Amino acid sequence: MGYQPELIGGHLAVDLVNTVAWRLDDSRRVDRLVTAAELANWCAAVGLNPDAASLQQVRDVRETTYRVLRPVARGELPTEPDLEALRHLVVEALAAAEPPRTAGVRLLDWEAGGLVATLGLAAARLLEREDLTRLRECSDDDCGWLFLDRSKNGSRRWCSSADCGNRARAKRHYQKVRGS
Repeated sequence: MGYQPELIGGHLAVDLVNTVAWRLDDSRRVDRLVTAAELANWCAAVGLNPDAASLQQVRDVRETTYRVLRPVARGELPTEPDLEALRHLVVEALAAAEPPRTAGVRLLDWEAGGLVATLGLAAARLLEREDLTRLRECSDDDCGWLFLDRSKNGSRRWCSSADCGNRARAKRHYQKVRGS
């Protein structure tokens, strides 16, 4: 059946960023958007049409979004060049968008004109509408995945408790047993 996208980010823009597994460990890093088939698979999982967007354009949106979101998740400020790159992405997305045919038109609710524009607007919506104090980076040192912590008390630490969380608990247990 192949790779099944893990949509744990809580937002389309974050799920796009998370298409790179083990982002912080060069020896295990896996890019899940290398082929057109992988892009189509991911688009199907998130309910988007891959249209004529180039794989490289989507990957560029992903990396620009990541370079802005990761510092935010860490309580830091993104660099000016990264913010400028995201601003450029959003401007291009809005230029390709159409106003919705409903009352109460808000600029970021415009209907994007294609996959790249949709992803650019998703990044803008995340930054504009979400509580960014809830944006987190997985506590696993090598993972690098981001997520919106929607837990009641804001204490989520892992992208996946069953994956990175279990690995951390097993490591602690092993160190405790070895230490005694």
